[in-house]
Amino acid sequence: MAEINKLVTDGLQQFIPEEWIVPSSLHEAMSYSLMAGGKRIRPLLVIAAAESLGGSREAAMPVACAVEMVHTYSLIHDDLPAMDNDDFRRGKPTNHKVFGEATAILAGDGLLTHAFYSIAQASRRYHVPAEDTLAIVEELSSFAGPKGMVGGQSADMEGEQGITSLDQLKYIHIHKTGDLIVFSLKAGGRIASASLEQLRALETFGRSIGLAFQIQDDILDLIGNEEKLGKKTQSDIAMNKVTYPYFIGLEESRAEVDRLTRLAKEAIGGGTIPSPERLFQIADFLLNRDH
Repeated sequence: MAEINKLVTDGLQQFIPEEWIVPSSLHEAMSYSLMAGGKRIRPLLVIAAAESLGGSREAAMPVACAVEMVHTYSLIHDDLPAMDNDDFRRGKPTNHKVFGEATAILAGDGLLTHAFYSIAQASRRYHVPAEDTLAIVEELSSFAGPKGMVGGQSADMEGEQGITSLDQLKYIHIHKTGDLIVFSLKAGGRIASASLEQLRALETFGRSIGLAFQIQDDILDLIGNEEKLGKKTQSDIAMNKVTYPYFIGLEESRAEVDRLTRLAKEAIGGGTIPSPERLFQIADFLLNRDH
């Protein structure tokens, strides 16, 4: 994880081509959030999925960087006063607190748009077949758009205690968080020319760990360490938001994370994915994480 984190971070430092003329305030705001740290879980999943099928790490890098751009844009916009109104992210002031709301919005817009340029480089530089690159672009548009992450964010904005049901909360978690994780795994598979059966296995793995990941976030918001998390805990309570612990309790939530992790590992076992060991380890890490 540390190796891939450094690799992706190094790659993101040159995310804007040198010859491009970009306003310095916009470039600085985009870089500020991209370089603010984080576990780089989604890029890690792109690369791990590609390598589990014998694919090239180098060819996976442009897509790994792209998904981190999309994830970062979503965090910048999520933190805005009109949405979650957060002052800190990963222990640092949020983008709008440093650069102002207008620049923060544009920084998010820039990262989202530039992600598709980055994906195209997988084909131009590393000869990923055009058909596979097109499928990756199509799936990122779908998983990150109105029926995916943005739809989940919209439902999350409307959700509150006394109104939102457990099924609606599951919808929010599956789309707001899970869809980008599913995308990452399938994109890695496509870079390695995965079969339909392998893509289905990676999607099932991603669906399970994506939901587990967000339930664990619900748990950590309730009982986590603020210093490790880099943001205030119990923010969901303060904003009257529903969570898995709110509906089924803390211990049942922990049991659900464990159950989903087991389902994820079963989906890619049995020989469908030739070398699933790293994906197993990532699933275990996410199960046991404390920030």
